[in-house]
Amino acid sequence: MSQVTKASSAAPISAFDRFFELTKTGSTVPQEIRAGITTFLTMSYILFVNPQVLSSAIKIDNAFVQILMTTAIAAAFGSLVMGLIARYPFAQAPGMGLNAFFAYTVVLTQGIPWQTALGAVFISGALFVILSMIGARQAIVKAIPTSLKFAITAGIGAFLAFLGLKNAGIVIANPATFVGMGRLVDPGVWVALIGLVISAVLIQRKVTGAILYGILITTAVAIITRAPVYAGGPKGALQAFPGFEGKILGIFATPVWPSGLVGHLDIGGAIGLGLVSVVFTFFFVDFFDATGTLTGLAQRSGFLDANGDMPRARRTFAMDGLAAMFGALMGTSTTTAYVESASGIGAGGRTGLTAVTVGILFLLSMFIWPLAAAIPAAATAPALILVGAMMMEGVMHVVWEDMSEALPAFLTIIVMPLTFSIANGVSLGVIGYCLVKLFSGQGRKVSPILYGVAALLIIRYIWLAGG
Repeated sequence: MSQVTKASSAAPISAFDRFFELTKTGSTVPQEIRAGITTFLTMSYILFVNPQVLSSAIKIDNAFVQILMTTAIAAAFGSLVMGLIARYPFAQAPGMGLNAFFAYTVVLTQGIPWQTALGAVFISGALFVILSMIGARQAIVKAIPTSLKFAITAGIGAFLAFLGLKNAGIVIANPATFVGMGRLVDPGVWVALIGLVISAVLIQRKVTGAILYGILITTAVAIITRAPVYAGGPKGALQAFPGFEGKILGIFATPVWPSGLVGHLDIGGAIGLGLVSVVFTFFFVDFFDATGTLTGLAQRSGFLDANGDMPRARRTFAMDGLAAMFGALMGTSTTTAYVESASGIGAGGRTGLTAVTVGILFLLSMFIWPLAAAIPAAATAPALILVGAMMMEGVMHVVWEDMSEALPAFLTIIVMPLTFSIANGVSLGVIGYCLVKLFSGQGRKVSPILYGVAALLIIRYIWLAGG
């Protein structure tokens, strides 16, 4: 069940209203701001996780703080251009997964300088922009059948829910069964379960901003009960909320300009070394990750038209590529659309003002980032689980009686959480759709573009299998 307000036919009341189409979409400024805050809270973990990942490969003075700052700047820019130019409530930030590939595979394993790896990210972002401006990305999205678009939405929901369960400690790794049930008596688990019930009740009672209030109430529970759900304890153990000691006026911290990162990318080195495989991997994963994410979010928020197409798709996809280029220039791995934007959409976000709010909050986080540290993963986990549940609504639109539609949709949904990759889910869904349709005598129902994409995906998997 969504909290998104239905569109209104009332006339806009100001230029600001007309620009963001607030009245047209039935939204309000307070609703958009609440949605932006909700999205920011669910994705603010990137401020601390991205530096942890990239600092293992980027060896500069004060690396953690510099990467935190450049993460905030890249996220702010990406979210602002998405909100102001594309005018959608989709936030952007340096992506998880690609940052690990950047640090552990490209730099630490392959021995490629981090400056050169940033050059490869910049090139892949430029390719995104070019393909978006000539309409190639939009053509691929149009070629994806309606059933797969709904499956992508549901798959992202399953992925979000799995991420939330993992962050809460409810689902844990198990060497015998791959995954298993966490201990319900662990602090992170019971705090998250309390938050899940509180948030679900608020949503059921149709409280405006229920998800945001759920996060804040759950955080208060964690702080008041002194539950050890915060990182930073001795020997990596979790600890109770440590407070804001050592910061100016308790919550403020002096920003640091990331001079050791900004402008240090080596585009010439990326081209000179012939890093085709590295550029291609950055390009491929983010292409299908971002394309699947943006399509799923657009479907969830009701932006797809009667033909299943997304308005302003060209500029939307171009902003995704521009954000990746800017992020590389600032010194971070690929910046991309964030699936956590669904939490803000679930809280009522309908316009670009939601993304603008997220961008402003990331800029402010450079000054008051200790406040973001007060929100534990156990508090944002319920939001991810609930939004995941809402997004599963898409499965109702899949024709399960038709195996040529059902199997590709199922693969799309189940592969995303199980491989921890939106790109893999979209890829196997597309391949499965083309193969089953082709060999069941329905090949003419598939767009030639989709056949071409499926062929490229198969070639890529064969290539990866060969090392």
